[in-house]
Amino acid sequence: MCTAADYQTADHYFGRNLDLEYSYHETITVTPRNYPFHFRKTADITSHYAIVGVAYVVEDYPLYYDAVNEKGLGIAGLNFPENADYKPEMPGKDNITPFELIPWILAQCASVSEAENLLSRINIININFSETLPLSPLHWMIADKDRAIAVEAVSEGVKIYKNPVHVLTNNPAFDMQLFALNNFMSCSPKPPQNSFSTHLNLETYSRGMGGIGLPGDLSSQSRFIKAAFTRANSVSGTTESESISQFFHILESAAQQRGCVDLGDNKYEYTIYSSCCNTDKGIFYYKTYENSQISAVDMHKEDLDSAALVSYPMIHGQQIKMQN
Repeated sequence: MCTAADYQTADHYFGRNLDLEYSYHETITVTPRNYPFHFRKTADITSHYAIVGVAYVVEDYPLYYDAVNEKGLGIAGLNFPENADYKPEMPGKDNITPFELIPWILAQCASVSEAENLLSRINIININFSETLPLSPLHWMIADKDRAIAVEAVSEGVKIYKNPVHVLTNNPAFDMQLFALNNFMSCSPKPPQNSFSTHLNLETYSRGMGGIGLPGDLSSQSRFIKAAFTRANSVSGTTESESISQFFHILESAAQQRGCVDLGDNKYEYTIYSSCCNTDKGIFYYKTYENSQISAVDMHKEDLDSAALVSYPMIHGQQIKMQN
């Protein structure tokens, strides 16, 4: 399972937690403007916006988990089991597989509005990448500096939701996730007032009691609520250091620790990595489960007019700065 969010200070930031029980040895991958994107059922795109993000590169094809293009548009794909429904090819539609959706959008769109226009013609089709790499059930969060949307391919078709909380997790469907926030409207970062009874002298005995009732478990519904509350009430300075630090703290509010989600057979779901991209500057920051130091790849330090992918392995293993 996963948690995605975006955040605005002086610049705009977009990223996610990837929560799984295994890794495909994903890399930070830059796709330059002249890398040829080949699509299964629609025309190739050979000249496009440059992209940076986390990808599993197979047969020189970047299977992006989350990415941002040079215009500042970001997309993350999150697990959506039992709900995602991919269709057969349909004439008159843009027939795009789930693993093609991120590059198809980021190659052509500079904003959420442009993405919505492109998505109005989409049919997300049921074609595996290969025999050994079947499709994952996904839905997507798309965001720019102005707004965010959630995109879900379900049995009724492709649904696009406005995303006023700028957060996405997994199940249930986004409209149900959003509705569940009604149950927590009394939660606040401020100390609570006694509305229980005028006949009882109730007092706050600890800081943070305004948030009593917020869930603390690791289910997708609970992570959505906790991340939405944390993001909505976050206060950050505007420097790059303050901004990326605050964004990672937002993601940490919904992070998973190895051992707390037991899948059986000695398998545990945990936060494999957390990402944070400054979409204005094209700098992609990340942390891994074993390495809490922030690492970064600046897409603009690469030759963005080339035709070859550039990939950097994620740094694992704790990086410790000794001070004596």
